[in-house]
Amino acid sequence: MIKLIKNGEIYSPDYLGRKDILIVGDRIGYIKENIDVPNDFVDIEVIDAENQLVVPGFIDSHVHIVGGGGEGSYKTRTPEIQLTDITKGGVTTIIGVLGTDGTTRTMSNLLAKARGLEEEGISCWVHTGSYQVPVRTVTGSIQDDIILIDKIIGVGEIAISDHRSSQPTVADIAKLAAEARVGGILSGKGGIINIHMGSGERRFDYLEEIVENTEIPITQFLPTHVARNEELLEAAIRYGQKGGFLDLTTSTTKQFSDDDITKCSRALRELLDNNVNINNITFSSDGQGSLPKFDDKGKFIKLGIGKVTSLYKEVRDAILDENIPIQDALKVITVNPANILKLDGKGYIDEDYDADIVLIDKESLNIKTVIARGKVMIDNGETLVKGTFEE
Repeated sequence: MIKLIKNGEIYSPDYLGRKDILIVGDRIGYIKENIDVPNDFVDIEVIDAENQLVVPGFIDSHVHIVGGGGEGSYKTRTPEIQLTDITKGGVTTIIGVLGTDGTTRTMSNLLAKARGLEEEGISCWVHTGSYQVPVRTVTGSIQDDIILIDKIIGVGEIAISDHRSSQPTVADIAKLAAEARVGGILSGKGGIINIHMGSGERRFDYLEEIVENTEIPITQFLPTHVARNEELLEAAIRYGQKGGFLDLTTSTTKQFSDDDITKCSRALRELLDNNVNINNITFSSDGQGSLPKFDDKGKFIKLGIGKVTSLYKEVRDAILDENIPIQDALKVITVNPANILKLDGKGYIDEDYDADIVLIDKESLNIKTVIARGKVMIDNGETLVKGTFEE
């Protein structure tokens, strides 16, 4: 029940220096310069974090937890994600989404899987809907889903500018945003619309038109896959300079795309160099989603699968290869998604926050230990907790 992390350098993600952290149950109880273990007291598990960085557990805001895909027919439907697919990447909180397939992958599946992952030890919420418009909800209403169902915090991923989308109009997207916004306001949730950005030439046109011609703020949208190609990234820079949120996808590779994809760590550097606010940028993995490749006629060629472990890899590359300060690089997978999605108790190392903590080797920046809600999932590289059906 009680754990003490000693001798680590804390990034909250802002640098706090060398401090000790006392974990009581699933929460952070105290952060002090030095915490001694008292004599003749209850057993306290001491974790020595010497030569390690102590950082918040990572948040992956776009994961296909019930699988995705099917673009190459039924046999290409990707399988459900397993617990260690998540925790090995230092991720302690995820947001589940559907995707292209809103027929054989349903909201009931999504909610059940989210609750199952929570039973196994991590935190999980979901968005209502899939690529398609009209959105297939649980209650029949986006607003009701967000207000009445605890696990539903937003809408998405809704596809635009993509040959697989249902080709919604500007008015369609505006109505979705209005419902999500009111649902979020009335429930204290983010009410964000997660927008799948395809490679079509419309890019951010729809979102910018809504912001210009309605009362819906630009911060109601979280467009993802925005480094899909150079033209889209350039449009994303302009959108970000106006105050819009931007999500970079860490799983996508040129091997499984016809687009000229910009590596996430490099794209982050470009956004920052062009004065996009670091607080408005997130990374997500698209984990367990399909990575289909089509030819120039739209014919399916081959398929890959997204990995949650790609999330921290790109953050690490941003630090080592792009010289982005550790505290800034960490923000895109900790405080930023927590603030944008209104995830209370997440994203920071602070007293009375959830005890979601990752220990990273100071020299190699490799993940060593992962703690989710106060429970050690990975200990010095060894998996201690596996999913129900994992060997």
